[in-house]
Amino acid sequence: MQRNSLRAIATMSIGVFFFSLLDAGLKHLAATLPPVEVMFLRSAASLPFLVASVAWTRSWKQLRMHRPVLYLLRGVLGLLVLGTFIYAVSVQSLSYTYTIYMSAPLMVAGLAGPMLGERVPVRRWVAIAVGFVGVLIALKPSGNFALLGGLAAAFSASCYALNVMAVRYIGRTDSNYAVVVWHLAFVMLVAGLLSLPGWRPIASAQWPWIAFCGLTGAFGQYLFTAAFRLAPATTIAPFEYTALLWGVGLDWLVFDTVPYLRVLLGGAIVVGGGLFVIWDERRLGQEHVPDVLPG
Repeated sequence: MQRNSLRAIATMSIGVFFFSLLDAGLKHLAATLPPVEVMFLRSAASLPFLVASVAWTRSWKQLRMHRPVLYLLRGVLGLLVLGTFIYAVSVQSLSYTYTIYMSAPLMVAGLAGPMLGERVPVRRWVAIAVGFVGVLIALKPSGNFALLGGLAAAFSASCYALNVMAVRYIGRTDSNYAVVVWHLAFVMLVAGLLSLPGWRPIASAQWPWIAFCGLTGAFGQYLFTAAFRLAPATTIAPFEYTALLWGVGLDWLVFDTVPYLRVLLGGAIVVGGGLFVIWDERRLGQEHVPDVLPG
């Protein structure tokens, strides 16, 4: 069991790294392409890898949808999540965006009570409130773009929390393959149609970045799924917060950006609140900790 936990932690950490690389690729593409076009390219680049996995494992029956209305709702939320996230990373640093986005598990914990009927103790509400104080500290604007980007990241996190609620309902009857494949297909189709009026030609230098996003997104999704199969969610969920460290590192090494002190302080408070919620859920034997990063 301990060996499985260590493998799960290593798998999760590597998966977070791949998703951070994906976000760096999206940030690069969004510098020259409209966000909605980047949404289409991100989904279109990853979908073939997932379909190939379904074909390799002969899991076609697992693609059956039992609640199509919830898939539609999740698809709309997914468009909002990805679109606002891509806009956020296009106008600000990865570390700043991650700091705001890390509030998503706190939102999920708060929504679990009214939407899923789960008991949320008072101490957890306190941790959620403290976490949002960290968000407010990080959100202190340093310019119009930074403010809009921070609000976009917060909106993305909010839509992600609602998305997790939809996934919990869908997951009661449908497989992981169905949840991921149909979601990417929906985002690819709708984002592709929305991007047609303002479509910008893709330069030859961008194609390697598109392939990079497809590979890192597919690997990240695979590693996340494998990690949650190896160990309980409360064991590995804290390591999703390593995304903030990767964000700081990529900002420094790739984008020549150093985060403000208030961003680091706010991020520490957000992570602290999230870790307390995870610890409290583990102590009470609950296993409802969601993924943090968008996939």
